[in-house]
Amino acid sequence: MSGTSLIDLTGKVIVVSGAASGIGRETAIQIAARGAKVSICDVQSSLLDETVDLIAQNGGTVMGTCVDVRERKSVEAWIRRTVETFGKLDGAANIAGVAGADTGVAGIADLDDADWALVFDVNVKGLMHCLRAQVPNMNERGGSIVNMSSLWGSRGWPRQYAYNASKHAINGITRCLAKELGPRNIRVNAVAPGKIETPMSPTTDSEETLAELIPLGRKGTALEVAETVAFLLCDASAYISSAIIGVDGGRLS
Repeated sequence: MSGTSLIDLTGKVIVVSGAASGIGRETAIQIAARGAKVSICDVQSSLLDETVDLIAQNGGTVMGTCVDVRERKSVEAWIRRTVETFGKLDGAANIAGVAGADTGVAGIADLDDADWALVFDVNVKGLMHCLRAQVPNMNERGGSIVNMSSLWGSRGWPRQYAYNASKHAINGITRCLAKELGPRNIRVNAVAPGKIETPMSPTTDSEETLAELIPLGRKGTALEVAETVAFLLCDASAYISSAIIGVDGGRLS
């Protein structure tokens, strides 16, 4: 496994939710590659096992737990098991999230209540469950928390009501928590990806469309997002808190 001298996570214990695929999986891999012990969770158990195997095969220290972040007791048990196994908690990457079936499809009059509830239960309530379990275990040592927002957490877009609103909520939670936890030396930031190729949001745009939308002229990769998360979890970012870091190729410029 290889990492960079700037992003050094040696000796840290970090939890990652939503680690079965996409940005979550890549984040777990990159964090482990930089020396952290990682405790990962997801509701998709078979894909989570694949992530565990990928990390372990490359010499990383990893523990996987099947967790539905909508269930607070399940989240609490995961964090408790992490601390019991590794002795502490230094950081968290809260990446679990869903887009919802209505995203990009339903107008305001056609929104499905169940779909709206699903998006908020996973993206917002699930995040709160994670934070409530993580923070008490960082109070004495300090630490770093990175939440997963989106480009759409800072902008509006037609037919993206639940997803956009949930990401706006994540930005607000991030900033509020950074204010609360700063005196305890716990940093809280969010990463806001733009158009990234992942299983949740495959990109079908032409090169011409990408060039028109994005100054850098291309879609991003899960690796590029994961490396940003890893940087925010490491000591090189020790004076960064309450930031919403865009990884969008300049799209919001």
